[in-house]
Amino acid sequence: MLKILLIRPGVTDFDEQGRIKGTLDIPLNENGTAQVAQTIDELASQEIDAIYMSPCQCCEQTAELLTKSRDMKAKSLKGLKNLNHGLWHGKRIEEVKQQQPKVYRQWQEHPETVCPPEGERLADVKARVETTLAKLIKKHKDGVIAIVVPEPLTSVLMSLLKESTLGDLWRAECQGGGWEAFQMTPGGKAAVAQTPIAT
Repeated sequence: MLKILLIRPGVTDFDEQGRIKGTLDIPLNENGTAQVAQTIDELASQEIDAIYMSPCQCCEQTAELLTKSRDMKAKSLKGLKNLNHGLWHGKRIEEVKQQQPKVYRQWQEHPETVCPPEGERLADVKARVETTLAKLIKKHKDGVIAIVVPEPLTSVLMSLLKESTLGDLWRAECQGGGWEAFQMTPGGKAAVAQTPIAT
């Protein structure tokens, strides 16, 4: 059966500043590179058949470091593009909290009902990611695949695999590093296999 490794890229300066990066291309910083090195170390004995990633700089750098010792290439998927945060791009989360307290709370409690100003509805992103995940599961019946995605896509994928709620996406937004393994069952369900993702 298929095993999925869900990997979060290392942190960027935006993450450490509490800023929303969304679809902006922000590189890993020194701490982010160290987080990826730790992930590589933890997954050293794990065979990986394919690596897929979000088309953004921090994920590309994370995937590149992962593939270096494995003689393989990662594939960028449009369906894994991060949420378009619209006018929230580059803003500090604290700014959104002060300027739009109701929307901030709504994103915290019911994120699927929110559309960032001039951005993308989370419900649409979830549908897009779900379609991409289904295609990957259909393509890879067994073996191990790694998926490198930033927040909030990591939380979206985890909620799809665990069939759970999204949780507080503001808290997750600026987190980086860590991974979690899911073992797919014959019925198409996912069971957490090992190592909870860092929070």
